Amino acid sequence: MDPELQAFVPLFPKADLTDPVAERKQYAALATARPAPDTTDLEIEDRLVPADPDVPVRIYRPRAACGAVIWLHGGGYVVGDVDTEHAWAARVAQGSGAVVISVSYRTAPEDPFPAALDDVYAVLLWAAGHAAELGFDPERLAVAGHSAGGGLAAAVALRARDEQGPRIRFQLLNEAQLDDRQETWSQRNFTETPWVTRDIATQSWRHYLGSATATPYAAAGRAEDLSGLPPAYIATAEYDPNRDDDIAYALRLLQAGVSVELHQWPGTFHGSQAILSAEVSQRQMAAIADALRRALTLTD
Repeated sequence: MDPELQAFVPLFPKADLTDPVAERKQYAALATARPAPDTTDLEIEDRLVPADPDVPVRIYRPRAACGAVIWLHGGGYVVGDVDTEHAWAARVAQGSGAVVISVSYRTAPEDPFPAALDDVYAVLLWAAGHAAELGFDPERLAVAGHSAGGGLAAAVALRARDEQGPRIRFQLLNEAQLDDRQETWSQRNFTETPWVTRDIATQSWRHYLGSATATPYAAAGRAEDLSGLPPAYIATAEYDPNRDDDIAYALRLLQAGVSVELHQWPGTFHGSQAILSAEVSQRQMAAIADALRRALTLTD
């Protein structure tokens, strides 16, 4: 493991999704303890997107933005909101130069699948229809997320393709949670990795799916047809149960004719980017921002 990250591992609290309410409090406390981002050059606004129910979003507008990113937080489909995601979303907006729409989708187990996906799709439709008001070119709209948020980004790209919804220019999947079956080598062997273990992933899927049968819209790794999807940036952490699911998804996208940029970050673990002082974390964040900036500014 990267030595800068290794030093922080003993300080990480153990995640436990057995009690979602308690885990949300712990997650919120961790988010509050992180250094606040510099938002001097950003216009930040909280809005409610009309839906059933309405969806809270936080919008980050840098100067002269030409595109937008619907940003989806992590948290195993169970924890997280626009407040816990504030530092991530602000840094993405600053680094990419894009309008960032951070989404407080409904979380499980109170609201299992498809609640979160319905919320994200409602925000996608709304953003595409209000591009002029939000200050971006509607042809330059991306979806992106970390962990469960990456899983939702992949799922909403599938749904938009299937329902002939708004054109998504780019999808960014960072350490994405894509497959409830947990059958890959990394899922079977990384049982006690920092932050996310096999048991945590199992609990997460159990909460998210509830009594529903897993479909590609719940777990994008189950999708058989990946053709016609947006170009992708996929990033994986070496010591992450999700690693091999994400690499397999990247390969299958390539085989379906979808352009993919794949980054496997050595010495990292799931969520280690939260350790902002580590040089590898800084490179990871810079790569995410750069990928979004390039995707949203290049001409077709």
